[in-house]
Order: sequence, then structure tokens, then C-alpha cells
Amino acid sequence: MIGSILDLGSTIIDKIWPDAGEREKAKLKLMELQNRGELADLEARVKIMLAEMSGNWLQRSWRPILMLTIIAIVANNYLLYPYLALFWAKAPHLELPTQLWSLMELGLGGYVVGRSAEKVAKTWRQKNES
Repeated sequence: MIGSILDLGSTIIDKIWPDAGEREKAKLKLMELQNRGELADLEARVKIMLAEMSGNWLQRSWRPILMLTIIAIVANNYLLYPYLALFWAKAPHLELPTQLWSLMELGLGGYVVGRSAEKVAKTWRQKNES
């Protein structure tokens, strides 16, 4: 599977970097990751993502649901609460632990990258099947 990850990475690099020199630098960095064994970690993550995507609705959607919940708490605390507190002494202010904030940052970054990779992988698969 690491070979297919390298192929997918090369395809993504070809689509993202317009400059040929930058493309070659990015591909070289990808090869360095493989040589250091860091692609094995990426392969494990991809396997987990594929397993989650092939499950039922809840398995596929738990990350977005969690992110939406955290975003609702942030929206409450920074958008709604300041205005409600002007008129209502007991306006609800929800606690957001730092670990949950870190999880949101990580999850949002992973979600954006994951969705992009999913779209590129679908396009790549369609090209290879043709």
C-alpha cells in the first residue's frame, strides 16, 4: 500500500504545484518521508479512514458531528454570550476545555486534508480505471 500512497502523493503534488522545480522538491520530500519510515504511519491513518468511510452513517459522521458540536460551543461563547449577557444575567456560557479546543484544531485540519485527499483519491481511481 505504501507504493500506492507514493503514487497518490505524486498525483496530488502534480495537481497542487504549478512550478516543475517545486514539484520535484515536494516529491523528493515525499521520498524522504518514505525512507524515514513515516509513510507507514500515514498508511495506518489511511486504513483507519477507509474503515470509517465504509461503515454506517454514524461511523462516517462522528468526526463532523464532534466538530459541529465544538463549533456550536465556540459560537455560543464568542458570538451569542456577549450579547445575551448584556440583557440576561444568567446567559449560558459553556466551558470549553483546552483539550477539546486542541481536538477541534486537529480535527478540523484533519477533516479538511481528509476531504481533499478523498476527492483526489476518487479522481485518481477513476483515471486508473479508465
